[in-house]
Amino acid sequence: MARAIARLVKRVDVEPGLCANLALCRKDFMTETRKLAATLAADVVGYSRLAGADEDRTLARLRALRSDLIDPTVSVHNGRVVKRTGDGALVEFRSVVDAVRCGIEMQNGMVERNAGLPPEHRIEFRIGIHLGDVVEESDGDLMGDGVNIAARLEGIAEPGGICVSDDAQRQIRGKVDAPFEDMGPQSLKNIVEPMRAWRLRIDSHPAAPATSPVVTAQPLALPGKPSIAVLPFQNMSGDPEQEYFTDGMVEEIITALARIRWLFVIARNSTFTYKGRAVDVKQVGRELGVRYLLEGSVRKGGNRLRITAQLIDAETGAHLWADRFDGSLEDVFELQDQVALSVAGVIEPALQAAEIRRATARPTSDLTAYDLYLRSIELARAWSREANLRALDLLEWAIERDPRYGLALARAAFCHSQIVFSGWAEDPEPSRHQSIELARRALQVAGDDPVVLALAAGALANSDEDIEPLVGLIDRSLVLNPGSAFGWMWSGWIRVFAGDPNRAVEHFKNALRLDPRSPSRAFCLTGIGSAHFSAHRLDAAASALQESLQLLPSYVTTYYFLASCLAHMGRLEEARDMVQRLRSFAGLLIPKERILRNAEQREFLLSGLRLATVKDT
Repeated sequence: MARAIARLVKRVDVEPGLCANLALCRKDFMTETRKLAATLAADVVGYSRLAGADEDRTLARLRALRSDLIDPTVSVHNGRVVKRTGDGALVEFRSVVDAVRCGIEMQNGMVERNAGLPPEHRIEFRIGIHLGDVVEESDGDLMGDGVNIAARLEGIAEPGGICVSDDAQRQIRGKVDAPFEDMGPQSLKNIVEPMRAWRLRIDSHPAAPATSPVVTAQPLALPGKPSIAVLPFQNMSGDPEQEYFTDGMVEEIITALARIRWLFVIARNSTFTYKGRAVDVKQVGRELGVRYLLEGSVRKGGNRLRITAQLIDAETGAHLWADRFDGSLEDVFELQDQVALSVAGVIEPALQAAEIRRATARPTSDLTAYDLYLRSIELARAWSREANLRALDLLEWAIERDPRYGLALARAAFCHSQIVFSGWAEDPEPSRHQSIELARRALQVAGDDPVVLALAAGALANSDEDIEPLVGLIDRSLVLNPGSAFGWMWSGWIRVFAGDPNRAVEHFKNALRLDPRSPSRAFCLTGIGSAHFSAHRLDAAASALQESLQLLPSYVTTYYFLASCLAHMGRLEEARDMVQRLRSFAGLLIPKERILRNAEQREFLLSGLRLATVKDT
């Protein structure tokens, strides 16, 4: 291409404008070069925690490490620091052997520098190395998959360890004396196909004396449901008096998580054996037999308190979620309860999302009733007839395998109620009867499970059952798990149905506060809009309903309330457009008598719908 451009530019009869365009084209073409390169990505483990404890000291130590260890080691192994990324770096090498040797030397150097330091003051790196195609920009920066994969491998490396791609490992076999372990195929973020990876552990502890052999406990088998251990939080305040608060916080979080019935939670006595110790999260996961770990810290400053927490996949070391909570020490125990509840509330959807990803990544030949249930959740959330039917197929399969599986029974009941509520069947009665029967079966076998209670209450409400007993069901669900965003969402809907719009708005907001990035956000917004509409707050109703419509255009309930709301506001053309769009989803306009039990509120909804359909009759 470059030669072709050059030949054209040499033409004496080229028009000036064309010549200028060709020159620009040639310049753009020459600004980047594609090549094969070995890339090393390195990052500091827990940098935010270190900087939060003592930012000036952490930055000074990091600068010293760069000048005394990292840059000289890179130079010796013929590397080039492409860029600094805050607490990390991207380095290019001409040889992947050089890259791996450099990584090993860096990590061994960090072991020496961390010797004798308490765990909370150690700086540890994760390193990822890949050999692949990169694009070099005119300024020397590197882009492309080769860089992205190195960064993703760094993310799954152990603290103080190195993770290399299969392509890189093939090039170093027999050339680097290091025991790399096969990690098997790994699903890397934003990388389409799973990639095989290899890890190298650098021993960060002195060898045990010959007279004191190390006894390694046998790894415990994972339980049949998601499992978590809450490690002792670090007291970053420098005040030993705060230890009681820090330990109490962990106990409260353990208690809050224990209310989540589908979650296996390790008791305090086991997790507190790790207090004051530097831990390898993967080793802890094996020793306790859990899939997830929660760790964090507490820091006091004046009359303020900051609590951080992060959720870790113990199998891969990957961070799944992190957050911080700030509060005043004026009522320290109230703050402790609030944070424990908030942590439990946001962890539940994060864990569920991780479990759904894990289930969908498994081959279809390895399905259990639990995996089938997990696969159904995303389909049910899509709120379309086809996805709902596919979810029901999976749930029926799960119930076949385990007829007393309460969660599967309750979600199947809810899926049948969606068919009734959304007008997806010309004759909804069979689905209504199925929904009621399955919900009652679920309550019989798992009536103390808060998720089952919430799903069953929602299914029975959609199926036109008496509302008062359902208020009792959803309240019982929240007593069992007050940190459940899902429970608060359904409590909001039950209140909409029951004619209590102000409490409904409050409960929907509780759900969004507990899980601000929830996939159920659109359902909460429609609920808020429906409640405002029932209270004749039309501007607030229209705003919430239109925001929901942007997030989930297939949710038919939004159209009913928005069409009626716009009609009452005098915006008849927009209201009629809502009705036409509703018919494209539901096939026909179904009167929503069952949605509101309060007669005045129901008539207000129906009168707006009549206004919106006046031209169609």
